Amino acid sequence: MKGLRWIAGGAASIAAVVILLISSFQAAMYLDFGIYEKEYTKYQVLRALDMKMEDAMYVTREMMAYLKGDRERLSVVTTVEGKEQDFFNEQDRLHMEDVQGLFLGGLAMRRWAFAVLAAALVILAAVCRKEMWKTLAGSFQAALGILAALILFLGIAMVRNFNAVFTKFHEIFFDNDLWIFDPAEDYMIRMLPEGLFFDMVIRIGGFFLAGLTVLLILSIVYTVRSRKVGGGRILAE
Repeated sequence: MKGLRWIAGGAASIAAVVILLISSFQAAMYLDFGIYEKEYTKYQVLRALDMKMEDAMYVTREMMAYLKGDRERLSVVTTVEGKEQDFFNEQDRLHMEDVQGLFLGGLAMRRWAFAVLAAALVILAAVCRKEMWKTLAGSFQAALGILAALILFLGIAMVRNFNAVFTKFHEIFFDNDLWIFDPAEDYMIRMLPEGLFFDMVIRIGGFFLAGLTVLLILSIVYTVRSRKVGGGRILAE
């Protein structure tokens, strides 16, 4: 039973981390579209595209709607470089179809993580109801220790050479070179410069670390309180 207890606790902790990570991506990308206006201004995107902000934001909203499956085809007619035309070309559409697959796959993974979390909680309630939260707290703290090492490694790598990490990400998750664009030909890469991606990663990381911190504090508070209660019982006896 003890082995099952810690397996369930570990599964619950990993599922919680996955849920939090995917939710952080979604929150960073969709919670406030004003962030895109700030980024476009910061990296002078409107000048590079010869577009008005309202047109750039229209393209952005349609593109983000496509990523979460609310549009069947990525085609947005707007005014760019003084001409009314489709902002996206065929390479854009093919690459964004791959990106959409990743995004929808992430949302599906989150649903599975919720299922795993629910199942793990049921198992813990059945095998160790009195120590269920103690097990969850300990399992989460152990999982967070491993995760912290990975985050530190990735953080150092991104600060040292974000372009290398960004390139490796695409090489791992895409089996083609459609993600390699020519700024002279592709409007999308002018709208989404590398600096914008770096800022977005920082934003995602902020949401993720904030969520992890809240869970860590809750787990520590519960652990401390349970030890005090346990110590009090020993003294009473």
